[in-house]
Amino acid sequence: MTVQLYFTEMYKKEFDATVIDVYDNNIILDQTLFYPTSGGQPNDTGVIKFNDKNIRIIDVKKDNDNILHIADDASGIKSGDKIHGIIDWDKRYIHMRYHTAVHIIDGVVNNEYENGLLTGGQIYDDHARVDFSFDVIDKDLINVIIKKSNDIINKELNVFQREVTRDEALKIPGLSRTEPGRELIKRLDNVRIIEIENFDYQADGGTHVKNTKEVGNIEILKIENKGKGHKRLSFKLN
Repeated sequence: MTVQLYFTEMYKKEFDATVIDVYDNNIILDQTLFYPTSGGQPNDTGVIKFNDKNIRIIDVKKDNDNILHIADDASGIKSGDKIHGIIDWDKRYIHMRYHTAVHIIDGVVNNEYENGLLTGGQIYDDHARVDFSFDVIDKDLINVIIKKSNDIINKELNVFQREVTRDEALKIPGLSRTEPGRELIKRLDNVRIIEIENFDYQADGGTHVKNTKEVGNIEILKIENKGKGHKRLSFKLN
């Protein structure tokens, strides 16, 4: 089993670990900071150093309790080797900023619009998108939501994570706002929560900034129609 250091040490850039297994170009470590693609957040990339060799990690995936570090060439490394891992910090940090931005937009919708819902999202290296479901929604409403989201960012609210048991999580209203998310909580022993101070809390498995001021300003790039009452917003951060 790989200890997932990125859950508790989101700002750490380097780590030491021991190789558990290697097959093809997949490397399994006893612990890692490399984030695997999950929940709309892309994987980390970076370098694993051992002896005098640098191994480039080009993809990261979760495989049950293990994290697969997919290398461009894993030849020479073997089980028992001690390594030093370094993630591409600029890439990780922009993902953290975008992920927190998505939570802020979701929080605005959840707190202020009874008939509104964020049904999905995806983070990229240079932008993100979210999908809205409302009884009635148009460009003007989206502009209001983003204005309110930027107001939240400018309040400089602290962002922190905590963990609760499944039973505790099921008693918290709105912890997950979609049916698949609620079903996932029922299958977990412990549930990780990302909380934005006095504003929003959500079950979540991603990485986030420590304070909303780090997010920057949300700027609308494009609004697309996805059917009646459904819009897709693409945005970037400045």
